[in-house]
Amino acid sequence: MASSLTKDAAGNTGGKTFFGHPRGLATLFMTEMWERFSFYGMRALLVLYLTAAASEGGMGMAASTAVALYSVYNATVYLMSMPGGWLGDRVWGPRKTVAISAGVIMVGHALLAVGVNALFFVGLVFIGVGSGLLKANISTMVGHLYKGPEDPRRDGGFTVFYMGINVGGFSAPLLIGWAGEKVSWHLGFGLAAVGMGLGLIQFLYGSRHLAAESSAIPNPLTAPERSRAIRNLVLTVVVLAAFYAVIVFADLFTIDWVLWPVSILGLLLPTYLFTRMRRDREVTGEEKSKLTAYIWFFIAAAIFWMIFDQAGSTLNLFAEENTSKSLLGITFPTSWFQSINSLWVMILAPVLAALWVKLGQRNPSTTTKFSIGLIGIGASFGLMMLAMGAASGGVQVSPMWLIMVYLIQTVAELCLSPVGLSVTTKLAPAKYASQLMGVWFLAVTAGDCVFAIVKLIVGDGASGTTGFAVQGIIAALAGVAFLAARNKMRPLLGSVK
Repeated sequence: MASSLTKDAAGNTGGKTFFGHPRGLATLFMTEMWERFSFYGMRALLVLYLTAAASEGGMGMAASTAVALYSVYNATVYLMSMPGGWLGDRVWGPRKTVAISAGVIMVGHALLAVGVNALFFVGLVFIGVGSGLLKANISTMVGHLYKGPEDPRRDGGFTVFYMGINVGGFSAPLLIGWAGEKVSWHLGFGLAAVGMGLGLIQFLYGSRHLAAESSAIPNPLTAPERSRAIRNLVLTVVVLAAFYAVIVFADLFTIDWVLWPVSILGLLLPTYLFTRMRRDREVTGEEKSKLTAYIWFFIAAAIFWMIFDQAGSTLNLFAEENTSKSLLGITFPTSWFQSINSLWVMILAPVLAALWVKLGQRNPSTTTKFSIGLIGIGASFGLMMLAMGAASGGVQVSPMWLIMVYLIQTVAELCLSPVGLSVTTKLAPAKYASQLMGVWFLAVTAGDCVFAIVKLIVGDGASGTTGFAVQGIIAALAGVAFLAARNKMRPLLGSVK
């Protein structure tokens, strides 16, 4: 498929191009598309499978535990992006890290397809770790294809690359979701493994088109650093293995023994990193001022992702239990709702991008766009509260409720997410420019971990009408507060608009 999308190069670029971009973009586009295909396809089934009764082939897990597990799994993906960046920079190089990660993901999906509960959870760990490691490196390789930030094709290349995410995210629930719900859960998981396998094969085949920098190790470990890293890794594994062995032999183990530690770690890690940066004497006063402002953006993003990432959990369960699966005479499985966000992104992203350009000097500020994102995500849960009310008494509500919720969430996402990446690069201290980009992904981890903890404490109440209302109000108030404080934040932002 990748080669059919290439054409002869124009000018002095040489060889072939991919829609006018370096040939290697086709390889990375297809790799990302297949990785997202496997990820979103499995995600569309995960909570449905966990909560399905054993008689229906599922695990019969309580909804609150399943949602907490989903949140922790999702948090792990973004948590692992930081060690993924470290491995790419210091151990394997980006290309080798992506190849290994894709193999780990494929094995993880295959373990899910086996149908053995113990292997299922091992598979989730493999997918979470592999996805995080891959995520941190594949975007770096896209950047390597271009001759520095000045290359006029660079932004367009990333746009094409990110379209692969949405092509995979849109198509996966349609195929994997249908197979999982209508034929066999494990067939669905198996198709996710096949998808990642295809992605790995074409990545290995197309790697010759990637830039030489993608195979290089930018800052390789010294011999003492390598020895210390191996020693710390072995020590960590031994301590964790011993701890959980005691828990298991004492017959105390439940899934909570995994969910709680990971959730707490997801909150402690960004706190530690921000504290370390703030106390670093090499960080200037102006940089510390910008970092203080950035922390508020980070907290706002965590609130946003806490709600947004419930698409695959609480909203998926609402679709299963309270929503009609018929529209315009077409009946479809629950998992198909998970394609809606990607469809809206493909429709609306060009529209909003053109709007920001057209507005020119009247383009909303970074703070204002964040406010719109927060208020929008809060409004989506206000609409969910109304949908829950309409579904009371066992009524199956129209699928248009969820379609509109996803529309509002997508507009909010397009206002906040790209701006968050941009503001991260602008506010980062020079010493921590790369590391702060990894910290940005931890906003997703923090948001998911907060919701996992809430679910573990409150249970199903966090996903009822009151739960939707409380979360929506928190997000909306945060958006209003951001808007009200934009003038006070301006001195902290410096030259950032």
